[in-house]
Amino acid sequence: MTITTLLGIFTNLGDVAVTIPVAAGCAIWLRATDKREALVWIAALGAALAIVGVNKILYAGCGIEVRSLDFRVISGHTMLTSAVWGVTFGLLAGSWRAGWYGLGAAAGLALGALIGFCRVVQDAHTPIEVVAGWFLGSGVALFFLRRFFGQPRKMTGSIFAGLGLLVVSTIAYGHHAPIQQILVAYSPWLCRWLEF
Repeated sequence: MTITTLLGIFTNLGDVAVTIPVAAGCAIWLRATDKREALVWIAALGAALAIVGVNKILYAGCGIEVRSLDFRVISGHTMLTSAVWGVTFGLLAGSWRAGWYGLGAAAGLALGALIGFCRVVQDAHTPIEVVAGWFLGSGVALFFLRRFFGQPRKMTGSIFAGLGLLVVSTIAYGHHAPIQQILVAYSPWLCRWLEF
């Protein structure tokens, strides 16, 4: 097994094709406990995705970057891994014992840092782009988990949710969403339309 193969194995865990189905699975599970919190989760992740998306459009279409910092775009893989796996592991650990959500979140954030490291080694991002993605994703995960576990809750169906999330991530693993290609193809048109 080469280092490139090993890096790819980890990096796949942060792809949109894996993280969005897992995030949706978390939202469905949350809905059984508190519909409003499911919406908060979707809104928080959606806001972070919008920030990353706008940032990537501005770079790919308009050429906007911060050269002095070697910063082009926020790492979407790192942001999604930190946010989605941080919340997923936090919910799973917290469903067994509420005080354990922090341990689960820490595991998800560590996975986000590992994915970020892989993205730097693969020359997909600079260190500052990965750090920005990690902080954004970690902020989403910690905001949501502290809010959710800030009051006593009984999470229903944790075994079924855990198995369901395992099935979803296993099916989605290895697939790649063509988000980057879409952004590169359509961002210049969008920037011309907006007259940047």
